[in-house]
Amino acid sequence: MNAVITGLDVHDVRFPTADAGDGSDAINRGDYSATYVRLTTDTGVEGAGFTFTNGRGNEITCAAVRALAHHAVGRSVADIFAEPVAFSRSLAADSQLRWLGPEKGVIHMATGAIVNAVWDLRAKLEGKPLWKLLAEMPTEELVRNIDFHHITDAIMPDEAAAILDKGLSGMDDRRADLERDGFPSYTTSVGWLGYPDDKVRALTRQAYAEGWRAMKMKVGGPIEDDVRRARIIRAEIGPDALLMMDANQVWDVDEAIANMARLAEFDPYWIEEPTHADDVLGHARIARAVAQITGGRCRVATGEVAANRVIFKQLLQAEAIGVMQIDACRVGGVNEVLAEILMAAKFGVPICPHAGGVGLCELVQHLAVFDYLRVGTSLEGRMVEYVDHLHEHFTDPVRTRDGRYLLPSQAGYSATMKPDSIAEFSFPEGPAWR
Repeated sequence: MNAVITGLDVHDVRFPTADAGDGSDAINRGDYSATYVRLTTDTGVEGAGFTFTNGRGNEITCAAVRALAHHAVGRSVADIFAEPVAFSRSLAADSQLRWLGPEKGVIHMATGAIVNAVWDLRAKLEGKPLWKLLAEMPTEELVRNIDFHHITDAIMPDEAAAILDKGLSGMDDRRADLERDGFPSYTTSVGWLGYPDDKVRALTRQAYAEGWRAMKMKVGGPIEDDVRRARIIRAEIGPDALLMMDANQVWDVDEAIANMARLAEFDPYWIEEPTHADDVLGHARIARAVAQITGGRCRVATGEVAANRVIFKQLLQAEAIGVMQIDACRVGGVNEVLAEILMAAKFGVPICPHAGGVGLCELVQHLAVFDYLRVGTSLEGRMVEYVDHLHEHFTDPVRTRDGRYLLPSQAGYSATMKPDSIAEFSFPEGPAWR
């Protein structure tokens, strides 16, 4: 903890995924990219963090990291964690750069990349995977890492402390269960919108054979295409497996309700991002309508591009979501995610983190495990998204068995990218882009 951050490097790393249709949905078709931050210290231990982007524009997030770097360089890890809220505010509420947000968009994502790198560094210094560092942290310290500004009408520090204290009971048993069985997950790799029907059928059949019993498909193209593809997947997985649907914000509110009436016959477990990500009241109206259409069997899920803890607060207060999808990189890093997890617990909404992209699976597994061990205390309704892309570029890639994540064991946040991958896919000078 006495390490001093002596330098911060940022790399624009992009992978050419668009051509194959990997990651394609109703609104996105890009090249999975990372604004990758590397912290050097006077101890030789390094921290790694990143935020995820979709190709063009990654250079803007890299520029934002450089603009914020001076808030971290020269600071000791001990000093940062002595006043963690002050540190996160120095980034998210920089007196001039905050105007470009506030607390959303490029500046907030750059903040998250730096904050994530600092947590990775601390976990490495303590020789623990991040999930273990967080789960074993004293309640007082966990609460001290959370900025409650603008969310005290939803959760107070003493309420957060009570949830965390309660989570200490039975935590060792829950950890033993995860070590034995792994953490439940679902795969999105079967149903990208750009895949032809034959590929969807083959990938669904393969995933089912590998043990996956929860799968997600993209919707939001012509409704007849969505119906046809849903019929293919449901036929392959049978009536008992879970089928989730993701519209990636493309529908208007009335359109979402009408389309879900068409898709209800395939028994969707949830409809994700059915309309604009910031439309809290629209999500609430869709949630009520979809519950009525499906007899309460389908719920609304969202959160992967929710800008900050305040948007999540409103979604929960409006009863607009039945599943909360935190993202490791969209918001201001680990500290803000802690606030989101605790608000979800207060409102009784399960956490199912968003993953995929570059390295998101690697990060969110730690957050989901912490949530179960220390906050939620039940696996009911909890799953982590899994996408089978680009894990080979990380030194501590995710591991799965029978459709479940296995607990990470290496120290850190599983964020470190292989030097050869950084060199190969750096944009625009890397060999992959020349």
